[in-house]
Amino acid sequence: MRKPLGAAILALAFAGAVATPAVAAPGARPATAQPVTKAAARPATKAAEPTLQAVSLAGTVALSNCSGSVVRFPASVDTDPALVLSNGHCSSLLDPGVVITDRPANRPFNLLDSSGTQVATLKAAKLAYGTMTDTDVAIYELTTTYAAIKSSYGVSALTLRDTPPTAGSAITVASGAWKKLLDCTVDGFPHRLKEGKWTWKDSVRYSPACQTIGGTSGSPVIDRTTGEVVAVHNTGNENGASCTLDNPCEVDQDGNITVRKGINYAAQTYRIPACFTTGNQLDLSAAGCTLPKP
Repeated sequence: MRKPLGAAILALAFAGAVATPAVAAPGARPATAQPVTKAAARPATKAAEPTLQAVSLAGTVALSNCSGSVVRFPASVDTDPALVLSNGHCSSLLDPGVVITDRPANRPFNLLDSSGTQVATLKAAKLAYGTMTDTDVAIYELTTTYAAIKSSYGVSALTLRDTPPTAGSAITVASGAWKKLLDCTVDGFPHRLKEGKWTWKDSVRYSPACQTIGGTSGSPVIDRTTGEVVAVHNTGNENGASCTLDNPCEVDQDGNITVRKGINYAAQTYRIPACFTTGNQLDLSAAGCTLPKP
C-alpha cells in the first residue's frame, strides 16, 4: 500500500495532449449523371463512443494520512447516516484475518466541493467496517446525513456501484488529500495481488497514466461513463521489488508472479452494497454479502 501522506515528498505533475481532428478529403464527383446507388451513398458506420461524465472533487475527503469519499449505495436514502469510504490501511495496518465492525471513532474528514475547496469538517461516529483481508477497505459512519450535507454544503455523495468495472473503461482516481484528478483506464484484473503479508482479491490494475503517490490511498476510482465509484485506490509498485511492502506483485492461478514497476492498483468495491441494509447499517449475514467476516 502507499505510504501515508506525511511520507510523500513528490507532487503530482500532469501533461495534457490535444488531438487534432482529422479533415476528410472531399468526395470525387461521379463520372456520369447516373444516380448513385443506395449502397454507394450510405456512409460508413462507426460504433458510438461512450459519453464520459465530468468528474470533479465534489464529495471527496482528505484524511490526516489518506484520501477518501462520501459514498452512498444504490438503496440508500437521503435521511440515512452518510458513509465515508477509504482504505483499511488508512485506519491501521490490520493483520490478515482481522475484520473490524462497528468500532466507535471520532475521526475528522475534510469535505471538498467540485473546485477542491474545503467546505466542512465531517466527523465519524464509528468505523462500521474495516479490513485488509482479501480487500483493503474502511467504511466510516458519519454523525450527519446525506440530506444535511447537501443542504449545508451543496455537496452530494458519490454512488458506490454494485457491479464490477470492465477492462478498458475510462476511470478517474480522485484524491481529496492532493486535490488532484488522475485519468486513465482499467488495464486488467490480477487473479491475486500480494504485498508483504497481505493477499488481495478483486483488484484493478490501472493503465500507466494513473501515477499515484503517498496520500492517494483511499481515493475513489470513478467510472467516467456512469460517474459511479467502482473501486478504492490502495497501492502501487514503487521500485520494481517483488511482493514486498509498497511493491505488490500479481500472482496468477498457477502461482506465477508478475512484477510491474510503476503500475498502480485499486480494490474493487462492488461487493460492499450487499452487506449494508436499511439505514446504511452493516449486516454481514445479509443475502449476497461476501465480504470477509470477523
